[in-house]
Amino acid sequence: MILLSFDIEEFDMPFEYKGNIPFEEQISVSQNGLNKILDLLKKHNVKATFFSTVIFAEQSKNLIERLLKEGHELASHTWFHSNFKEEHLLQSRNRLEELFDVKVTGLRMPRMRTVDPKAVAAAGYEYNSSVNPTYLPGRYNNLKISRTFFFDENVLQIPASVSPNFRIPLFWLSFHNFPMWIYKKLTRDVLKKDQYLNIYFHPWEFSDIKKEEYKLSAITTKNTGEQMVQRMDDFLYWLKKKNIPFTTFQEFQKRIRS
Repeated sequence: MILLSFDIEEFDMPFEYKGNIPFEEQISVSQNGLNKILDLLKKHNVKATFFSTVIFAEQSKNLIERLLKEGHELASHTWFHSNFKEEHLLQSRNRLEELFDVKVTGLRMPRMRTVDPKAVAAAGYEYNSSVNPTYLPGRYNNLKISRTFFFDENVLQIPASVSPNFRIPLFWLSFHNFPMWIYKKLTRDVLKKDQYLNIYFHPWEFSDIKKEEYKLSAITTKNTGEQMVQRMDDFLYWLKKKNIPFTTFQEFQKRIRS
């Protein structure tokens, strides 16, 4: 099975690079990208899971309503993208449920931040996909964490996919910077070994983020915008030809528990 997901959030990455972007533009950049994502998923008849911050959801109700109407899952990306308190776990789940009259069962922490498993369970989540089980200098050192799903405090943990050998991450940066034949080979390796694939992206990757004032590094902007739309279109077409079913995280965790 393929677990395709998108972290939909206010586009605040320029601040990490000492760049500048007004709040309204943070939202509009992500809204523009989300529209393109939903069009692609509709074209390929593919279902996905969207982890949303409350801040983005409150500013984008029509887009969230569209993705729910088209059969996708809404999950929590906490309240803010750049500010976290433990109480945001429950508050964000409750607020998303209140806004859209839908049951929210999943969590992904912004920037794959470490979170207390007991607090996640206490907030009522059934699954958590907040671990990239690899080593990334300055970001992660999760080589001792399981590559594949496991339980902690009765919450299903679903790490992002990494290659069976050397734990090469298949996350968004790899998709942008690896030649596609390499990325597809790693995808085949993971599907053969694990029987499922968990990959994640962001809506701002599908927008123009090469503005000088953002001060982003080349590694984050390579193959973004329309190039990203084309790469994702090709990748989804390639996956669909393999007849491997796409599923939401919510459906996946129900199968694991049954």
